[in-house]
Amino acid sequence: MTISGVVAAPLRFGTGPAAAVLNAVRVGAPATRDRLVADTGLSAATVNRQVNALLEAGLVIERPDLLGHTGVGRPKLPLTLDRDRFCVAGMHIGARRTALVIADVGGRTLYSHAIRTQELAGVDAGAAVERLCDLLAELAGRFSGRRVLWAGAALGGVVDDATGVVDHTILKWRRQPLGDRLHAALGVPVSVSEHVQAMAAAELLLSSTVERSGSSLFFYARETVGMALIIDGEVHQPARGAGTIAGLRVQPGVLATEPVAPLQSVIGTAAVKAAAARLGVEASSSAVADDRARVLGEAVATMRDVLNPDAITVAGDAFSAHPHGLAPVQAAFDAATLLPRPLEIVPTCFGVQVPDSAAVAVALSAVYADPLGVVSAG
Repeated sequence: MTISGVVAAPLRFGTGPAAAVLNAVRVGAPATRDRLVADTGLSAATVNRQVNALLEAGLVIERPDLLGHTGVGRPKLPLTLDRDRFCVAGMHIGARRTALVIADVGGRTLYSHAIRTQELAGVDAGAAVERLCDLLAELAGRFSGRRVLWAGAALGGVVDDATGVVDHTILKWRRQPLGDRLHAALGVPVSVSEHVQAMAAAELLLSSTVERSGSSLFFYARETVGMALIIDGEVHQPARGAGTIAGLRVQPGVLATEPVAPLQSVIGTAAVKAAAARLGVEASSSAVADDRARVLGEAVATMRDVLNPDAITVAGDAFSAHPHGLAPVQAAFDAATLLPRPLEIVPTCFGVQVPDSAAVAVALSAVYADPLGVVSAG
C-alpha cells in the first residue's frame, strides 16, 4: 500500500475491524481480547486476527504486568496502545498564535511549541509557510526514536483539503501550497483541515464528550468565529469547503455603534477594547462582557434553531472571558432559542489547548481510520 503527499483528513471514526479494535483498546485500556469482543461486537476470531495484526504493526502492546491474579491464558492478557513507537506532528495556525505539536498515537502531547503568528505578518507568504514547515520538521526531528506516521495542519480561512492549498485573509496568504510544503519538510503523508472542523474532530476522536450517534454542534469564537457539525461519528465536511458564520447579523449593543452588525466584527479583542474606550471603562467590565455573552448566546441559539443538534460544545476565549463563565451565555441562549427542548451549552474539554488538539486530531484521524494501512505504507 502506498500513501503519500496530501491526503484529505477523514475526521471520523474508522469503520473497518482494525480501526474498531484499535479504538476499543485506546478508550478502554487495559483491555482483554474477551472485552474487545464485547465492546466491538466483532467475533472472537475477527478480534484475534486484528489484535495480532495490530501487535505486529506496533500499534498495541501486551501488558502481562497488568494481569490480575485470576487471569489465565492469552485471552485475559491486557492490551494497551504502544505509546513509545510512533508519533504524529501537528500545526495549528491561528490569527494570533501558531502551535507546533508532537503527540503519540493516543493523542497525548509529547512536546509543543508556540510562536506569535504576528511575527510572520511582514514576511512573504511563501517564506512564512516554509518557515513554519521547517520549524515543525525540526521539532519532529527531536523524536528520532519514534517514527512519524502523519502530519496534520489546521487553520482558519479557505482550505482545499484534497490539495492542501490554503488562503488566509488575516495573514494575507493566497493559494499557498501548505500541504505540499509540509510533506516536503517532513517526508510523511499530510492532511490539512479548516480549523473549526479540526477542533470538532478533536472533541470527537480524542475525548469521550461526543456521542458516536446523533448530532453535535461545535461553535468557536475568539478573534474569528466558526462552527462545525458532527453527525453520527463524523465531522461534516462540505464538498466545497467550510461555510462561514462570520457575517451572521447580531444586535451588538455596546460592542458597536450600529444597531446591527456581523458577528465576527463584534466579538474579538479589538471590538471589546473599542467598546470599553467609548464607555470609559475597563475592557473586562460587565458593561462590555455582558453584551458579548448575550451576543454569543443569541448567535448559538440561532444556529441551534436552524440545525436542531442533540448537543452543543463551545470553545474560544470569547466564551470563557466572562467573569461568570458560560452562565450568561447560557441564559441568553435559553431566552433566544425558539425550540422547546432545554439544551445545555458545554465547554470544550481541551480548554485553551483546543487549537493544539485540533492539529493532532487532523493527523490522527487518518491513523484511526486505517491504522494498518498507515503503518504499512511507511
